Amino acid sequence: MSIPLFKQMMSLYARGMFSYALGSAFYMLLMFWLYPSIAKNSASINELIQGLPEGVGSAFGLQSGFGSVEAFISGEYYGLILVLILSVFCTQFSTQLVAKLVDQGAMAYLLSAPVTRGKVALTQAAVLFAGLFVIVAVTTLAGFAGYAWFVGGGNEFSPRFLQLNLVVLALFFAVSGISFLVSCLSNDEKRALSISGIITFGFFTMDLLGKISGSIGWLRSLSLFSLYRPGEIAAGTAQMGYATPLLFLIGLAGFAAGIAMFKRRDLPL
Repeated sequence: MSIPLFKQMMSLYARGMFSYALGSAFYMLLMFWLYPSIAKNSASINELIQGLPEGVGSAFGLQSGFGSVEAFISGEYYGLILVLILSVFCTQFSTQLVAKLVDQGAMAYLLSAPVTRGKVALTQAAVLFAGLFVIVAVTTLAGFAGYAWFVGGGNEFSPRFLQLNLVVLALFFAVSGISFLVSCLSNDEKRALSISGIITFGFFTMDLLGKISGSIGWLRSLSLFSLYRPGEIAAGTAQMGYATPLLFLIGLAGFAAGIAMFKRRDLPL
């Protein structure tokens, strides 16, 4: 990895990364601010949720109800909003770090320096992971701050909340690896972004449809998002012993394949 290039890229993309991080932190704090008022009426809300079709509750992470702060946060934030934020980040930034530079001719300037293609690709992968880590870390800190400010009390929040964020990091590390591979294989920025978006939101849609309808539940087995179950983590019933390592392995495979292909392919420089 090239440390000077890493510093340069982090400086270039830091504003965008922290925009995502602060946006995520804001929504997290908003959820904790809303929870005390929701908790007062949780029994009535849970009755309404129980009246929904089972598939709808499962699809949107409502099966755990709103009886605890973990259940509320997992359903209202980790079940949808954070997934959308990180999906957009991974597809957009993976494209900007490689395919966009190739498309605009800027990659030629990077490769004209005394640094190998492999080091350039590895550095760009490290920048992408650093951005993802920053967003998840800031979101986690905002969660602890929101819990302390607006909820307080109890000691069961920390381990489940940390596990939830670890699985989020693993899931989007896998998404980043796949998107990075697509970016390394593309010469056109728009095409790379389109393909990464179709893959990422295709996985999300398959998981969502599989939850809604049992007749097409097999679609979930084709999606990375089936390994991400925030409601079960919040309830303490998740069996995540294999899911997190598997997601990290998928991400590593994607990054490794992307770096290897970038080293070997012909570039229009």
